[in-house]
Amino acid sequence: MNARDGAASAIAALPSVGLDALTTDAALLTRIDRKYVVPIEATASLLHALQRSADAPAALEIAGERELAYRSVYFDTPDLLSFRLAAHGRRRRFKLRTRTYLDTGAAFLEMKTRGARGLTRKERDAYDLDAVDRLTAEARDEVATALAAIGVQPERADDLDARLQTLYRRTTLLLPGEIPSRATIDLDLRWIDADGGGFTLPRFAIVETKSPGQAGALDRALWRAGHRPQRISKYATGMAALRADLPRNRWTRVLTGPFASSHPTRKDTPCAAA
Repeated sequence: MNARDGAASAIAALPSVGLDALTTDAALLTRIDRKYVVPIEATASLLHALQRSADAPAALEIAGERELAYRSVYFDTPDLLSFRLAAHGRRRRFKLRTRTYLDTGAAFLEMKTRGARGLTRKERDAYDLDAVDRLTAEARDEVATALAAIGVQPERADDLDARLQTLYRRTTLLLPGEIPSRATIDLDLRWIDADGGGFTLPRFAIVETKSPGQAGALDRALWRAGHRPQRISKYATGMAALRADLPRNRWTRVLTGPFASSHPTRKDTPCAAA
């Protein structure tokens, strides 16, 4: 059994939970997110160990599926304003993407902004599935308003275009505890830039825990196994990995570690075509 099959087996061995129960039990209004880049075989081992413990998580299951396909398209200006604000750790910054749930056909426009006081705001609205690779006029107007609120010239909304897409399969876990929490495991990770070039990360999973404060059972299991939270953004880290001319200091640890094992892909899948 290869590492990918081992991860699938570990996910299949977990008890299941439905979407309604997940939303009710782990509706976190205030949370701390921790991200880890973990070898797939280590991810499988951790899940098997937790499955046999009192802290066994349950896996979200929808229509019999536990690994759901996601596609995100990230928008930025020609001078990569969103990327550069993140790369330089600016207090005022934004990230804009469409997210498509490929198994259900649902799509959303998601914008995350951080203002002068460091407060993060995330807005999420249903979006036309046929428009996920571009911004509609209505979307640009809404983005312009959000940019103005954090001190970015609203006219920059007219410059935004698709720069990068990510594809992966996600498993969502409900973690037990006095206050239940959630985690996600992303596998089959793939990045594709606007010209169709890109890379895959076949040996690793991105694990993200979302807890109300203190670390949960999965965090503690990861720490015991030697895995620590890492600074990673699918968009910003992906862009830095694809373009050597871009700033990369904020993501040096992951770029010189797990991402160094990435496999380049051919320039045959333009960003708007997948």
